[in-house]
Amino acid sequence: MKRPAPELDAIDRRILNALQEGFPLSPRPYAEAATRLGLSESELISRLSRLRETGVITRFGPFYDAAAMGGTFCLCAMEVPAGRFEAVAATVNAHPEVAHNYQREHRLNMWFVLATETAEAVQAVAEEIKAETGLAVLRFPKLREFFIGFRVAA
Repeated sequence: MKRPAPELDAIDRRILNALQEGFPLSPRPYAEAATRLGLSESELISRLSRLRETGVITRFGPFYDAAAMGGTFCLCAMEVPAGRFEAVAATVNAHPEVAHNYQREHRLNMWFVLATETAEAVQAVAEEIKAETGLAVLRFPKLREFFIGFRVAA
């Protein structure tokens, strides 16, 4: 069930647009980012928490390139019965290797990424998820990488 989209004010939009371009690596990154945005550290943290709680953003954190660190990514999909979707999502998301889990309007209605140290580990985690849910986990390993620099204007 989709929630109604919360209202975003100009400050929320400024935060979302600015932080897609990077986040400081410093002893006080929130304070540094807040200063750049003309906000207090506590206001930035509070707004990010609210944006996360209301579903405007699904996560706030770094995106690690597993392949650049010697690991691997694999796009996965599952066909999950509607009545089990939330429970299966919780089971899948409990695996620390899972990222970017999204529901789609399609027969294959759950799509997520596995990021692991090896291709064998992708297979092992996919098999664990299958054993836990009783549902097949289709794997679509990356053949070639494309960097599109995706940004969303808030």
